[in-house]
Amino acid sequence: MSRTTTLRLGIVAGESSGDQLGAALITALRARVPHLECFGMAGPKMVAAGCEAWVSSDELSTMGLFEVVGHLPRLLRLRASLARRFEEARPDVFIGIDVPDFNLGLEKRLKRAGLKTVQYVSPQVWAWRQGRVRTIGRSCDLILCLLPFETDFYSQHGVRAEFVGHPLADQIPLEVDRPGARGRLGIPSDATVVALLPGSRLGEVQRLGPDFVRAAAWIASRRPAVKFVAPMASSRARAVFEHAIGSVATAPMAVTGAPAIELVDGHAQTVLAAADAVLVASGTATLETLLTGRPMVVAYRVGALTAFFLRALAMVKVPYFSQPNLLIGRRLVPEFLQEQVSGPALGAALLEQLDARGGPAADELQREFRRVHEVLRRGGADRAAATVLEYVGFQSTASETVGT
Repeated sequence: MSRTTTLRLGIVAGESSGDQLGAALITALRARVPHLECFGMAGPKMVAAGCEAWVSSDELSTMGLFEVVGHLPRLLRLRASLARRFEEARPDVFIGIDVPDFNLGLEKRLKRAGLKTVQYVSPQVWAWRQGRVRTIGRSCDLILCLLPFETDFYSQHGVRAEFVGHPLADQIPLEVDRPGARGRLGIPSDATVVALLPGSRLGEVQRLGPDFVRAAAWIASRRPAVKFVAPMASSRARAVFEHAIGSVATAPMAVTGAPAIELVDGHAQTVLAAADAVLVASGTATLETLLTGRPMVVAYRVGALTAFFLRALAMVKVPYFSQPNLLIGRRLVPEFLQEQVSGPALGAALLEQLDARGGPAADELQREFRRVHEVLRRGGADRAAATVLEYVGFQSTASETVGT
């Protein structure tokens, strides 16, 4: 039954990437349903888009199987509190954005309470812990997938899933304005620039930050003219990374001190557009790097206990962990996992990327990145909004159709 009154949306988004997705979705929904009420866990971009923040999305900044243990009592209390508030508020639909370890349990409770539940961003269930697909099916009525191959996995298990494309592919133009990006950052047009993106979660910045600084130092000792720029996801991430820079600079066994690294608050896409090569933590930032067409080196490190169980139980089911290689279907981007991550290894791989500029390998990289960009460029936020409205039986007031 269609409705044309107020749409009430409950939402939980974790971290900066979820905040970005949530803001785009809210904006797309509001274009179709002017009388939109949105409330729950939100970041600053979602608040700016008109969401009432009961709790800040910064509350969900942990990662790994066991790293979360120390925060578990607080997270369980938070989830229970949110569940009670949503059960009282009775939104027309609840949407959990990413952070599946938090959202799936919340969605399961809300679904039992008679609320419609949607998970926006599929858990990487096709990559590891595949048994979770049964839990997902019991928790969510609908999965909105950002990547094209995810829907096939869900269809095999009888879970409703829709590929909506990735909003970042729509936000980032197919041809980025590199001179403009450098101008906004005050970087000379002829400079060689390496961007450092150690992550948005505090834990990953702590684990990767020192080796990112050591990689920059390794390069600087060989190419002193290289400029390093690091966009920071938050003030807390900046503080952790600044500590990493200081620790490397004062380490007693350091061959060379930390190089000059310009820290930028936010503006990650501008920094990426200005860069010649990128050192990036595995996650959404790797997709942003792909969409800006920049060669990259990807690093990923979890806690030792998490890594042990992932290996011992053979929980990882894919040959790559970085999104670019998964989307391309082969190892085109250098990726370093756990003990492979070191300053010299990352620095050497970055230098190879810099030296490959203008050659056949760089041309192939650009072609593949462009192809993936076009596949993901589907009006992601608009498609997600339209799919949600169709699912809840809410008649949109917008007359336009979503492009293909």
